[in-house]
Amino acid sequence: MNQTNIAYYNQHAVDFAKQYNALSFEQVHCSWSALIPNKGIALDVGCGSGRDAAALADKNLSVIAVDPSAQLLEQAKHQFTSPNITWLNDSLPELENVYKLGIKFDLILLSAVWMHIPVSKRERCLRKLAQLLNANGVLIITLRHGASPDERVMLPVNLDEILKLSASQGLVRESTCQSIQTDKLKRKDVTWETIALRLPDDGSGAFPLIRNIVINDNKSSTYKLALLRSLIRVAEGHPGAVLSRTATHVELPLGLVALYWIKLYQPLIDKFQMQQNSNSGKGLGFIKDKGWLALPPLGLNELNIGSSFSIPIEAKAINQTIRDAAQTIKSMPAKYITMPGSNQSVFEVEYKPGKKVVPLIIDTLYLQSIGSFFVPVNIWDNFTKYSIWIEPALINEWVNTMSSFKLNRQKSFNRVDYLTALEWIDPIRSTDRVRKRVQSLQQDHQVNCCWSSTKIEATTRYAIDHCFPYARWPNNDLWNLLPTKEIINSQKSDKLPSAHKLALCKGEIIDWWQIAWEKDQQEFFTQANLSLPQLHMRNSSYSEIFEALMLQRARIREIQQLTEWG
Repeated sequence: MNQTNIAYYNQHAVDFAKQYNALSFEQVHCSWSALIPNKGIALDVGCGSGRDAAALADKNLSVIAVDPSAQLLEQAKHQFTSPNITWLNDSLPELENVYKLGIKFDLILLSAVWMHIPVSKRERCLRKLAQLLNANGVLIITLRHGASPDERVMLPVNLDEILKLSASQGLVRESTCQSIQTDKLKRKDVTWETIALRLPDDGSGAFPLIRNIVINDNKSSTYKLALLRSLIRVAEGHPGAVLSRTATHVELPLGLVALYWIKLYQPLIDKFQMQQNSNSGKGLGFIKDKGWLALPPLGLNELNIGSSFSIPIEAKAINQTIRDAAQTIKSMPAKYITMPGSNQSVFEVEYKPGKKVVPLIIDTLYLQSIGSFFVPVNIWDNFTKYSIWIEPALINEWVNTMSSFKLNRQKSFNRVDYLTALEWIDPIRSTDRVRKRVQSLQQDHQVNCCWSSTKIEATTRYAIDHCFPYARWPNNDLWNLLPTKEIINSQKSDKLPSAHKLALCKGEIIDWWQIAWEKDQQEFFTQANLSLPQLHMRNSSYSEIFEALMLQRARIREIQQLTEWG
């Protein structure tokens, strides 16, 4: 939408909100309401006054509602307060903030939007929307016919254009409503058409490619498997790590990929001494004297996001280890993972030489300073959504590969040994630290159960709950750990808190964050800004973290279809 239109909507936001909300969702959209899914997540592009977003939320959908007019969004937020709606300032064709979420939608609605889009940008818009649809997802577009009654720019639209553009994106015409509908606001010179388009298949081609890399691709070491598993760990646990997203690639901090690479290899090498390449006489490229072999006794298990190291010898060794891993990733697996039948690399890596870093803080700025790692969008989206199925295949292939190596056979490792070594365990990131913090605070402060707002007595048993269940999303960051009464924690179990429950507990959760981590703000915000979507790397607002937490709740619910609590 052009700036003239946005300025006009901002200026007249109150009037437009009254006008739009004078009609119900059913009055305007009854012709396609049968296509609304019973559950899932919806995107309302050009949500305006929020009427349609609110109606979809009332129909048991999680809704992302976006509009380029900040003032209209304010009117919508004030009028409709459902916790199942997330409001974003965004616009076509880029939908930059929406894409950062990494969500696929079951329903996308463009009501009274298409006439604002220049003809030259419509193909790109439809391509972007098609990429956001889940397989079997539905895109609804309403077409306004009639001249603009004011200074807003409204361009001609027609059904044939939509059908031609949609066919090129693999969208299938689901149904049409009445070919021409009268205007519900009784404007005589305005009529409407509605078209429903469905995406029958995701059409990404990512799964065959991933399968080829995992199973069919020749491997003389475990490097390719380690890289894919590192990327899955980033995709699953760090939606906030995406530095940029284009139509073709997602950009990640190379240092973050290298960090997970190191943490995957640490138990295999230091604890179990398992061979990782077919040549037993050849060392691993990232195990070097000034890096890995010079690491202090603290060990690699303390290499966590948000950690800081002020002792020069420690900082230098850790920095060098991460850089050695990054260079190995660039020169080996990223180079040799290619498209089937070609020499074209699937991944792109830009390594940035750097100076010694003292003190070393493992935050986004540092991880980004190592370089950038570029993942094809289709692979990234599949890693994000299907990690729960892809990672077991990677682990299985890793076991098979290691079991073929000579030294491992000589040591008589069995399958259980390999699986144990490959298990993702982070002993430092337990709940003990949070429990100790509760006990310390109870000496001078009242500590409340975050789910009930009632006092946790120092003499009674309590639990430290993962807000988002660890069994479903393995995140042990400080923001995700909340004190709660044992009986409530038992009731919640591995369920996902509902949007309504989180909204009710917002004040208590933010209060806990503030009093618990006042002296650890750098670590707290670094973890949250990388793990949660839509946060700036320098964000220091607890309220913005909570809003991002609500977004992540919607992502997890959509991806894993978890049972809700509260």
